[in-house]
Amino acid sequence: MKSADRQNPQSSFPRPDILAPAGNWECAKAAVENGADAIYFGLDKFNARMRAQNFTEADLPELMAFLHLRGVKGYVTVNTLIFPQELGEAQQYLRTIIAAGVDAVIVQDVGICRLIRHLSPDFPIHASTQMTITSPAGVEFAKSLGCELVVLARECSLAEINKIQQQIAQRSASLPLEVFVHGALCVAYSGQCLTSEALGGRSANRGECAQACRMPYELTVDGEIIDLGDRKYLLSPQDLAGLEILPDLVKSGVTSLKIEGRLKAPEYVANVTRVYRQALDRVMGHSQRDYVSHQERYDLEMAFSRGLYTGWFQGINNQELVHARFGKKRGVYLGEVSRIHHEEVTIKLAAPVKPGDGVVFDCGHPEAKEEGGRVYGVVQKGKEAVLSFGQGNVNFRRVHVGDKLWKTSDPELDKQLRQSFAGDNPQFQRPIDWEIHGEIGQMLVAIARDELGNIVQVESAISLVAAHTKPLDTERLQEQFGRLGNTPFRLGTLTNHLNGAVMVPVSELNRMRREVVTQLEELRSQPKRWQLRSHVSFPDLLPPPSPQSPQSPSLIVLVRNLKQLQAALQTGVETLYCEFEDPRTYKEAVQLVHEVRRESASPQIFVAPPRITKPGENWILQQVRAANADGYLIRNYDQLEFFAGDICIGDFSLNVANPLTADYFKQNFGLNRLTASYDLNINQLENLLTSCPAQWFEVTIHQHIPMFHMEHCVFCAFLSEGTDYTNCGRPCEKHEVKLRDRVGSEHVLQADAGCRNTVFNGTAQTGAEYVQRLIGLGLIHFRLEFVNETPEQVTKTIQRYRQLLAGEITGSQLWRELKLQNQLGVTRGPLGVSALR
Repeated sequence: MKSADRQNPQSSFPRPDILAPAGNWECAKAAVENGADAIYFGLDKFNARMRAQNFTEADLPELMAFLHLRGVKGYVTVNTLIFPQELGEAQQYLRTIIAAGVDAVIVQDVGICRLIRHLSPDFPIHASTQMTITSPAGVEFAKSLGCELVVLARECSLAEINKIQQQIAQRSASLPLEVFVHGALCVAYSGQCLTSEALGGRSANRGECAQACRMPYELTVDGEIIDLGDRKYLLSPQDLAGLEILPDLVKSGVTSLKIEGRLKAPEYVANVTRVYRQALDRVMGHSQRDYVSHQERYDLEMAFSRGLYTGWFQGINNQELVHARFGKKRGVYLGEVSRIHHEEVTIKLAAPVKPGDGVVFDCGHPEAKEEGGRVYGVVQKGKEAVLSFGQGNVNFRRVHVGDKLWKTSDPELDKQLRQSFAGDNPQFQRPIDWEIHGEIGQMLVAIARDELGNIVQVESAISLVAAHTKPLDTERLQEQFGRLGNTPFRLGTLTNHLNGAVMVPVSELNRMRREVVTQLEELRSQPKRWQLRSHVSFPDLLPPPSPQSPQSPSLIVLVRNLKQLQAALQTGVETLYCEFEDPRTYKEAVQLVHEVRRESASPQIFVAPPRITKPGENWILQQVRAANADGYLIRNYDQLEFFAGDICIGDFSLNVANPLTADYFKQNFGLNRLTASYDLNINQLENLLTSCPAQWFEVTIHQHIPMFHMEHCVFCAFLSEGTDYTNCGRPCEKHEVKLRDRVGSEHVLQADAGCRNTVFNGTAQTGAEYVQRLIGLGLIHFRLEFVNETPEQVTKTIQRYRQLLAGEITGSQLWRELKLQNQLGVTRGPLGVSALR
């Protein structure tokens, strides 16, 4: 019988929760019966795993009653961006969630945080990892929105988590922190990945990620394809496994350890939850064994594994994070094929295998069909084993000496895992502490407390009498009150306060025990009662309409090197943005612009800091400010704080997708303008511009979509033997590098000052056809972005867009002439109807 162990009183660190994923009812049961303290799950809308089976709103009362009875919290994911026309539906959805007594929602959208606080002053909000929080400023931002917990970006190391904890305490901005401890790792920062959208019209910020990071890519350097051998999966990280650094995570003071996997099977949930539960019990109990056992490693690899690694927890190691040999599940490595004879293979075993196990032969081409099947027989011959298979199951002409063999299925383990959550009787029990009082002539009183603080008191129906033979001693009380077999409970502590040698019939003790269980079950199953205001609504939060003075539209041009800047300056553009790899070159850019504008107020020059800021990286922001530009492009929460008081433009990475978000950034941070989210299609963008003053916004109408933005450095990993910027030799400064995808498109790779990489779509895309419609709605600021264009291309492109804004050419003429994708933003919209192509 499994049970919840109590926190060791000697432990000086609070025990973090284990938070397990649940894509359906079976997964929820698997999590509960294997020791999860909380589960997170999506409903049928607004969640970042729309491919999961998910629950429905109608499931909520039953699901929450089940979870609470079992002492488990339930969090609903509302972790996508919400578009303007969806606010009414989102509001009704949130009311249902709050009324159902859910324990918290996990939220990405800033406007939705505002709406939740408007509807309920006390309902808990957890800031999703989709909010891209990597620093104390990010935590403080979430706190100002009313969030009660922050899920940090997966890219935060232990050292950075400790710095964040220390600094938020100093700033009196402490919030509980949650980290992902196990599961698939996105290569891009969550909330900043536009790849699925750019390549397939599916938005990761809308729960529709197409996993482009798991595909093969070739590396081209200065126009030549580099032979990387069998390394093709250049953007596919190994899976995260924080098991071996669990003691350090506990010491860091994080509140919650999150397991990824809402798309995974219930066996996966049971397996991973159980391993981490048992390991955490050891850590909290100061067990002498703090290492990871072979069995635990085996169980985790069989659950799901593209290779297991500690991710970014121990800092950056670009040689280990991505091995690049495959991007799909493998399992446990069994060894290399040394001989093939009479439809049998001989292998030097690196791990045990038995008849019935499923295996796959890996010949170094995971993108092709691979041979595999169930093992029929295993014959040990010294250090080697001969494996045989069912007739016709394996095509041995496609198996070679030297192929690697992986175990992908262990039916025995799966059966054991399924039994852990089969049937209706609770298998994981939580402790009840008992106090027993009474003396001769009085009723026996039992007071019981559960781990949640619920307390019940039950009296015997008959008085205690003197015991002549077998008085009620502590051992007998423990035996009777500990008979909690088919209940959610087990005996915790029992304190005996009886006076004298007394007795009461065993049948009465049993009745009292059953009564305690019934009352505790009833108390635990009650839904949480959150405040819910009936008289408020999202329109209360909308910005008031403001009169618009007619202005002629203007072009803003973003360049990424000095040659592009010089070309743009010659076209007479009024506003320029610079995003250079080295912020120290901004001084030269600003001087160039100031020389041109000696005679007039334009052009203005704004410079961009990197997308991500982590603890200890303010030196980069200081370098940016040292350029003395006219203003700054704001990409994250640190920059909102650092450049407060300067002229600032909110960039696309702030994910402004609805008027509630726009109003928050505009009013609270005094941003001059906001860049509309790249997740909006033309209809959604029109809705945004009509629900807010249009002059608040600028829209990017020409760009190479920044698809992946990553801590993973492709330059370092595949063009050096170094682990990070200290020993890589900086290949990013010497070479022009592109990633070629399966269809032959080449995507530009660039590094920034923090050594983070961005992959830009090789084809620029345009919203040219929609420009006149947007001008009609009062939009006046239109942005063009360049990546690796020549000065001549920059000049020609700016001239064409000038003609477009002046009405001299049509959008169709422009995009045909420039050979661009005719697309505004990147997603097709939630209904799947293309408003773009």
